Amino acid sequence: MDAGVDTLQKALRINLDPRWYGTIAEIGAGQEVARWFFRAGGAAGTVAKTMSAYDMAVSDAVYGKSDRYVSKGRLQAMLDHEYQLNIDRLGDQRGDDTAFFAFADTVVARSYRGGNECHGWMGVKFQSHPRDEPSQVVVHVRMLDDEAPQQQEALGVVGVNLLHAAFFQHHEPEKLLASLLDQLGTGRIEIDMVEMTGIEFRTVDNRVMALTLVQLGLSGAAMFGPDRRVLQPSEVLRKKAILVERGSFRPPTVVNIDMLEAARAEFECDPAVADREVLMLTELTMANLRAGGDVVDRRDFLARADLLAACGMTVLISDYVAYHRLAAYLAWRTDGRIGMVMGVPSLLDLFDESSHADLPGGILESFGRLFKNDLRLFVHPMLRDGEVTTVDTVSVGEQLQPLYDYLAQRGSFVHLDRYEPEHLPILSRDVLKRIPTDDRSWESMVPPEVCELIKQRGFFGYRRDR
Repeated sequence: MDAGVDTLQKALRINLDPRWYGTIAEIGAGQEVARWFFRAGGAAGTVAKTMSAYDMAVSDAVYGKSDRYVSKGRLQAMLDHEYQLNIDRLGDQRGDDTAFFAFADTVVARSYRGGNECHGWMGVKFQSHPRDEPSQVVVHVRMLDDEAPQQQEALGVVGVNLLHAAFFQHHEPEKLLASLLDQLGTGRIEIDMVEMTGIEFRTVDNRVMALTLVQLGLSGAAMFGPDRRVLQPSEVLRKKAILVERGSFRPPTVVNIDMLEAARAEFECDPAVADREVLMLTELTMANLRAGGDVVDRRDFLARADLLAACGMTVLISDYVAYHRLAAYLAWRTDGRIGMVMGVPSLLDLFDESSHADLPGGILESFGRLFKNDLRLFVHPMLRDGEVTTVDTVSVGEQLQPLYDYLAQRGSFVHLDRYEPEHLPILSRDVLKRIPTDDRSWESMVPPEVCELIKQRGFFGYRRDR
């Protein structure tokens, strides 16, 4: 796709608007954003200064020492420094009529030898009106083109898109996000983290923005922590041992927590995990959030997010319905052991051949992808017709039983024998049905902090007036 026409038009629109004036500072491979404004013409109306601190010593002299040059911390130092210089140097002279901005990026593209991660941080700190408090948008990008020149071109386009969106669409955050890949598409750039802060974004919940990234296809996954802050997945997952539980968490039950804690006890016994930090994730898939429809109920999503936060959980939102795709996503970002936590019903679903029909090799190809790198499934028992069913007693059908037995013998399934028998009958959907009624038995089926928050916020139809 020819990115030139519309990107030049965006740069020209900014150049011809007398409101915004500021600095463009670029470190590393992202030396392309300022070029668009000079190509468009009229850049003197927009650009007070361009900055390219390519040498590390020069960068340190300007922005201070940094352990990592392609990092959010370095980007923030650039934004703060350049924005403040504009205020200090130009505020008295033209502050009554000018909204100042600082754009920055710090990027590593494909190296000469290849094989490195191609990614970067990009952001803009800006006033929407003269003398206003600043607002800020920060994104993390991954470049997907094979060659460095194409990666650099794509970065330039994203940078122009970000500036244009910040200036003209800051009042519509979702449209701001959607416009970031104008003239590019998801085959060239992935945006897996966005954070909006400041006065123009005071009503924005960045967890909803994380969800929107996945909804729009800008990224296959996004992440946020129990403190509600969005996280950059590669940084969080790097070198850790990962234990992930997929679920609806509508609401989180004592069984969900039991499963994770029991799995962690087993997981940490693995010698490959002994010297690693263990990160426990709770995963919500887009398929689950859509619940069979096309629209995500934002209030329902935030209720689940708040309840998981109350349990101290880090949340991963993904568009990876197939387990092997989730495994591949995690394995690309850590060299540590990966474990998935599930109940026997999910294990049985995994052995439904129809769920692997999208792969040429069917269930065998799917399992080959899933179980490589010694990934293990930590399986919690279920209660069926009064009997406890475990990985050792489950039956998957005559044709698939040899495959099941092979995987069991190689240690791919781990039975979670630390469980509370009285918790086995608890199901999220049953709890959900009881919350709006006068049946208070649900209160013991969820962790105390979940119960308290449901009552306090009136989640899932709970009537606070009773």
